[in-house]
Amino acid sequence: MKRLVTVAAVTGLGLAGLGTAAAADQGAAKPASKLAWHACAADIVKSVSATDTAQAQGSKRIKCAELRVPLDYAKPNGTKITLEVTITPHTGSGPAKGQMVVNPGGPGGAGAYFGGRVFNQSSKAMQDAYDFVGFDPRGLGHSVPAIRCDLKYQLEPRPDYGTGDPQSERIWLAKVKGYAQACGKADKIGLLNHDKTIDSAKDVDSIRRALGARQIDYYGASYGTYLGQVYAALFPGNVRRMALDGNIGPSGVWYDANLQQDIWFDRNMDYFFGWLAKWDKVYHLGTTQKQVRSFFYNLRGKLAKKPVFWKDPESGEVLAVTSDSLTDNAQNAAYRRLPSYWFPIADGLAAYKKGDTATFAGAFGGQTTGESDDNSYFGYSAVQCTDVQWPKSWAKWQRDNDKIQKKHPFETWSNVWYNAPCLFWPAKAGKPVDVRHVKKLPTNIMMFNATSDAATPYPGALELHRALKGSRMLVESDGRTHCIVHRGNPAVDAVWDTYFLTGKRPAKGLTYVKSTGDPTPPANGLTGASVKGLGLDIAK
Repeated sequence: MKRLVTVAAVTGLGLAGLGTAAAADQGAAKPASKLAWHACAADIVKSVSATDTAQAQGSKRIKCAELRVPLDYAKPNGTKITLEVTITPHTGSGPAKGQMVVNPGGPGGAGAYFGGRVFNQSSKAMQDAYDFVGFDPRGLGHSVPAIRCDLKYQLEPRPDYGTGDPQSERIWLAKVKGYAQACGKADKIGLLNHDKTIDSAKDVDSIRRALGARQIDYYGASYGTYLGQVYAALFPGNVRRMALDGNIGPSGVWYDANLQQDIWFDRNMDYFFGWLAKWDKVYHLGTTQKQVRSFFYNLRGKLAKKPVFWKDPESGEVLAVTSDSLTDNAQNAAYRRLPSYWFPIADGLAAYKKGDTATFAGAFGGQTTGESDDNSYFGYSAVQCTDVQWPKSWAKWQRDNDKIQKKHPFETWSNVWYNAPCLFWPAKAGKPVDVRHVKKLPTNIMMFNATSDAATPYPGALELHRALKGSRMLVESDGRTHCIVHRGNPAVDAVWDTYFLTGKRPAKGLTYVKSTGDPTPPANGLTGASVKGLGLDIAK
């Protein structure tokens, strides 16, 4: 979501109107907002400005407000918490067509900035029509309280993730238990017991009421698709239009979903290794996928024994490249098949082979001193660990992941330790919403997914499509990008526009468009880009 994409016309999709009841446009929304809008904090504005273009200046339009909501919706007059809400107003004359509430995923993603970014990435027609509404979910970002558990937890060098060996298990089980306990101590009001997706869905409806809107439009990416499912199940009559991008299947929340990710991320990394081999004249890492793959895993083994440290001569900051930081940052290549994701990782690997420690550390290095903000990781854990009860038996975790590790070793054990605080999480888990068993759901939902999306694998998207009766799904054939709206494919963006502007969707349940294919690197490689700041969604 780095740039504004010009929307092109789509041919051959057979766009058809909705059924009679759903097709009638609700007309221009006329909100009587109860929110006191004001200038946003500098970090929110800065995040939006990173996507500003000459045509879209979301950072100059975005406004912020605070919304008080119940900590526990069963006790509406009890303890209150505060959500940070933003609005990037439409540019057209007259009332907005609607208020589009957006969520960037995670869980753990602070989303106040996201409304301004989606505004920037949208076409002029969409900017004219919609107010884009973002928010920081409970416990995150500028919402109050925003919980941080252990500001040293993610500093490097961290212990090697291992391969399920007894030593790694002993070290990491103690480490994740300590983190879970720290989160329990950091929670002063009982937020951990009220930080499920159901709570956030009720927060979305509180935002709708505060906007004065009878219905909202909704766009959710990645985990935002599950939040959208839950909202649609709880408040079906309050949904005007809903687009879900990079879809989480309704079953497998969350333990089984993470096991599936291990398989698909490994496959996409192998694909990336094959691309590096194709461009050996640029990166010099091997002429076959097998050679590049061996280079990567050999490097990971070396770093497990001896990390690489590099000191910035200007700032004095020391970065460490460990086997963990290499894995975490390289994983971005499996998230999205885009130049901004692939080139920095390829450059960093090539730099190591050339002895360019500065570039290598810039691509894969982790912070070694000071404090590392763990608010996002807290938010991830709080939702994942309480939406549903994870297996309490460590033997089951070990058995399931040992089996996957044998064929798909890239992220299996890193993913285990990322989720392992759920073994010790100090809050009671609930039961997840499964839309397969919900009878009344909106019938006009629009879905988007790539066939080789690793973070939200395609089989789960198909399962959700079947559960959401009447939904349509646009599928990017051979796509390897997680969340495909505003990712450089004009055919995808045109359908997104048409849906929100007119209510029309493809006539078929499943409609396929071609992916944009692999990026072509600069002739000399080394784009000067940085892997840092790309962010990760579900698995990390």
